[in-house]
Amino acid sequence: MKKILAAALTGILAAAALGTIVSAETTKITVAASAVPHAEILEQAAPILAEQGYELEVTVFDDYIQPNNVVEDGDFDANYFQHIPYLNSFNEERGTHLVNAGGIHYEPFGIYPGTKKDLAEIADGDTIAVPNDTTNEARALLLLQDNGIITLAEGVGLNATVNDILEKKVDVEIVELEAAQVARHVDEVSFVVLNGNYALEAGFSVGKDSLVHEESDSEAAKTYVNVIAVREGNEESDAIKALVEVLKSDEIKNFINETYDGAVIPFVEE
Repeated sequence: MKKILAAALTGILAAAALGTIVSAETTKITVAASAVPHAEILEQAAPILAEQGYELEVTVFDDYIQPNNVVEDGDFDANYFQHIPYLNSFNEERGTHLVNAGGIHYEPFGIYPGTKKDLAEIADGDTIAVPNDTTNEARALLLLQDNGIITLAEGVGLNATVNDILEKKVDVEIVELEAAQVARHVDEVSFVVLNGNYALEAGFSVGKDSLVHEESDSEAAKTYVNVIAVREGNEESDAIKALVEVLKSDEIKNFINETYDGAVIPFVEE
């Protein structure tokens, strides 16, 4: 992991440039985040928060376990890397007490080329790499089903695993890997199914590189909105409310829309 010191520094410099005096009595907000897009979005939020008297300190983690552990243990105020189904699954499996403090964005899941460049070329013996954590694997399998590659048992939904595959269009092998590792195997498998943030980190564009992806207005995409998560009881603190409000502001929405080529979409409450 590494600390995005620039986030806090940028906030102070931006506020100064705007002629805003940043109080010496600032309140620090510590957030654990994935590098892309979460830490990048937080860095854009830092100068806005600095004007409100908050110093944003962001630490980047490269896994899906520690960001929740450090918030549960009280070492960090919040994290920003996960969607609600993963949060709920993590709480259930590990006995943690984390809650959603606000939905910020969602990232369409996509199927990307590996050694093959077109799904029409899929054939017996091909391999498809998918994330192996509970909710993300289900999401990957549902996308494969939506595109006619596999058929899952009826009603498995977000609990789907490879054991629920009833039929395959061709005799493909589903390779289960830790989510952060999937994109690193594009040269070894026929296709990969990627979380939005890992696709970005691997240099993929959802709009240009994905062979198929979840539609932005689909129920699946909205189910997987990425949230600010905090330990239960902290969701109503002034600092967390300020953080969520800034991340849902027009300034941040515009940054997201202009930066990520449809790979990240601001979440709008209905």
